[in-house]
Amino acid sequence: MTRAPVRIGNCSGFYGDRITAAREMVEGGPIDVLTGDYLAELTMLILYKARRKDPAGGYAKTFLTQVEHVLGTCLDRGIRIVSNAGGLNPAGLASDLTALAQRLGLAPRIAYVHGDDLVDRLDDIQADGHTLAHLDTGVTLADAGVTPVSANAYLGAWGITEALRADADVVVTGRVTDASVVVGPAAWWHGWGRTDFDAIAGAMAAGHVIECGPQATGGNYSFFEEITDRRYPGFPIAEVADDGSSVITKHPGTGGLVSPGTVTAQLLYEIAEPAYPGPDAVAHFDSLRLTPDGEHRVRISGTRGSAPTDRLKVALNYEGGYRNTMTLVLTGTRIEEKAAWASEQLTELLGGADRFGELDMQLLRFDHPDAPTNPQATAHLRVTVKDPDRRKVGRAFSDTTMELALGGYPGFHTTTPPSAESAFGVYWPTLVPASEVEHLVTLPDGSTTPVPHSPVTAGIPVPAEPVVPAPAAGPTRRLPLGEIAAARSGDKGGNANIGLWTRTDDEYAWLRGHLTVERVRELLPEAAGLEIRRFDLPNLRALNIVVVGILGAGVASATRPDPQAKGLGEYLRSRLVDIPVALLPG
Repeated sequence: MTRAPVRIGNCSGFYGDRITAAREMVEGGPIDVLTGDYLAELTMLILYKARRKDPAGGYAKTFLTQVEHVLGTCLDRGIRIVSNAGGLNPAGLASDLTALAQRLGLAPRIAYVHGDDLVDRLDDIQADGHTLAHLDTGVTLADAGVTPVSANAYLGAWGITEALRADADVVVTGRVTDASVVVGPAAWWHGWGRTDFDAIAGAMAAGHVIECGPQATGGNYSFFEEITDRRYPGFPIAEVADDGSSVITKHPGTGGLVSPGTVTAQLLYEIAEPAYPGPDAVAHFDSLRLTPDGEHRVRISGTRGSAPTDRLKVALNYEGGYRNTMTLVLTGTRIEEKAAWASEQLTELLGGADRFGELDMQLLRFDHPDAPTNPQATAHLRVTVKDPDRRKVGRAFSDTTMELALGGYPGFHTTTPPSAESAFGVYWPTLVPASEVEHLVTLPDGSTTPVPHSPVTAGIPVPAEPVVPAPAAGPTRRLPLGEIAAARSGDKGGNANIGLWTRTDDEYAWLRGHLTVERVRELLPEAAGLEIRRFDLPNLRALNIVVVGILGAGVASATRPDPQAKGLGEYLRSRLVDIPVALLPG
């Protein structure tokens, strides 16, 4: 007999998200599972620093607060709690959850998933012949000559499933894929097997949609004029059916919007090729379809899945040294001359550019001729230095910038007083054979069980070159690209992705023909010398653009003002293009 869909509500999209979301999700309407996603590539570095200060830490502390708000209610209603908040210390989080429950007079059954932490095994893994080469550059870890401080494989969902099958009330994990906190409960609820790839892939799509919380319910949405309820968006719910199809929704009476557009936006977030790989299956996002299913309800169906590969992605982080930034304000006329003068003077005062591991100067133009206000006449010269020696980039650097105050360009001032240095990390994505990773789950009775990897493996299919249609004929108007296309952008290590989609078939036909790789390069000057990859997702009327290397070595070390590329899609939408008049309203 087919079981009813499992209602999985997410209450966290990142470490530091809305603290009241857990209570609002549990009390706002019926759910079967409460999940939370706390981990990002940068978060693992943050948790490493926290654990270095406190060996008992290394997990998302805010999760404890949220659990305190809802644990009693969840136990009363039979709501299971599943989260990756364990970070670098899932055992420590499980122990602290037990202490919290005792303090509340409760006795939940707690399990935790581990085995993802490889940092102490990197030498052995390399000795076995695995080079841990960087996924984008191909440089081996040994040739880079760096020592990672964290190294975590992305585990799949089956450890979570086993914990729930052992009747765990709360399951916390280390580094699992973001979608696993949805796939695991869905597989438990419906009794899926390891080779139910279509169902697993459908749950992966649902998990990818709700993992970032209110980004699926109207947050960061390009076509925000469609949102009539401007209250803070309600957090998303995925109702996952036995065949892996799902309905994305939110609790009644909450703010925001769930529509095919908001779900498309999140499906395109931080992906690369349409074949979306995971440790349990490859989900083919170009096969799925979205259909309205009532107010604030969107159905995801038809997702095809295939066998996973025999490799797991690993996120390494190493300490890159220290950095500091000072921002010089330039006002009025001859901005470029003032910036050049300041750059020359400052470089000389600092002892030359080669004194630092990196000296980066960026002129950011916000100024307008004959500006109606003083701030509108200003530009910024953003100066960043990096070096292994913290003394070089600390107050010795920032104090030196102030020597231009009375001896530099006219109107000199800075946005902040002189500042101290801060440590930064570098992200290193790589792959390891799944056989090198022992996926483990410690069950509520204290026993630890190994979780086998998928026995069926395959390669990820290489997408065919898209057939780009000829541009539409007829008169055009020069307007922002955003008149036709919405966008959602984000970081993938040192790369950025920009997903774009349209609302009609005719608009999509034009977008496919117009937005070639060459035109993207023209519209994004920062990408002029970088590799650009384009993928088509016709079922979503969407394109996905990946700009390789635009974020340098990743979020923690990037020097661009938008290090996570969150605004890159909106910038692309602002660029002027020739849009056929026939596509414009009216």
